[in-house]
Amino acid sequence: MKKPWMLVISLVALSNAAIAEPLRAIQAQEREVAQRYSVDGVVEATRQSTVSAQISGRVKALNFDVGDRVSKGQILLRIDEREANQAAAGSNAQLAQAQAALDNARLNYERAQQLFAQKFISQAALDKARADFEMAAAQARASAAGAEQSALAQSYTAVVAPYAGLVSARHVELGEMVTVGMPLMTGFDPAELRIIANVPQYKLTAIGVRPDVSIEVPELQRWLVPASVTVQPSADPRTHSTQVRINLAANEKGGRSRQVNAEQPSAGATAEQSLPPHTPARTVPGLYPGMFVRVHFVVGKERKLTIPLVAVVKRSEVVAVYVVGADGTPRLRQVRLGEVTDDGEVEVLAGLRAGERIALDPLQAGMELKK
Repeated sequence: MKKPWMLVISLVALSNAAIAEPLRAIQAQEREVAQRYSVDGVVEATRQSTVSAQISGRVKALNFDVGDRVSKGQILLRIDEREANQAAAGSNAQLAQAQAALDNARLNYERAQQLFAQKFISQAALDKARADFEMAAAQARASAAGAEQSALAQSYTAVVAPYAGLVSARHVELGEMVTVGMPLMTGFDPAELRIIANVPQYKLTAIGVRPDVSIEVPELQRWLVPASVTVQPSADPRTHSTQVRINLAANEKGGRSRQVNAEQPSAGATAEQSLPPHTPARTVPGLYPGMFVRVHFVVGKERKLTIPLVAVVKRSEVVAVYVVGADGTPRLRQVRLGEVTDDGEVEVLAGLRAGERIALDPLQAGMELKK
């Protein structure tokens, strides 16, 4: 059995071995990086719509509310159907009456044809029988169209979702009286989002017809990869800017789902923050219409002094790096940083010169300094 003092000696030896590891350092160098032009943008849904009432009536049931996720064809709300049912019943009765009149007119016309062939009636009597039959047929068609229209109006009492998505606004309350054209609910499809940004006309030549774009979402600390970019062929005469639409990849469908017992109808990161690598929009939950984003356009190349972001240390309001001298001793030096590049490095604006060596592990460098 190993004695306690031997175990302590072993742990101390391991600790000293870990501390004795050489301090890893690299030279700060200038390199060619993308020159960017940034503008503010906003997220919007490619598919967003407001369903409105197509008949008048009182709201009888509300199956969904703001934030609920719905499937295509699910019933959003119901309007009192009693008036529509009465209208449909009246139309069906008129159709039955018109059909009976048509059958009677057909029989009269057939008898008139037989009597005319036997020369028992005149041509005028036959013409009248034929006209009565055609009039009854037209009346039957009109009644059938009215019955179909009543049935269609009856189906409007159940307001259904035109596509799968999220409910973003509810404009009516239970028991409220609605009229034709009155907005009921607004929704959007979270799987199809895009970014809208306005670019000044003097920058259009720099960004090009097919710009290289990256999207930064500061609140989520994420960078998004666009699926396609479209520069609109028109400018706003007031702001002299052109709208750029940036379509994103398929996004996760957020929101809470809600089960209803209703039948289905047959019909900006700072330079000191460590950002994750660029990811498609489908891996970023929490992205919704109306969110602020920052759109970065590549407009050229330039040389910048950059260092790995992991080498930066923050102490209260001080941003610094450990500069390793010729004797291998690290010294803390304050620096001023700029933009973060795509590969996890950050631009150094002041406090460091090209060729100086900096420690990659600030924690280890701080321990070396205290020895």
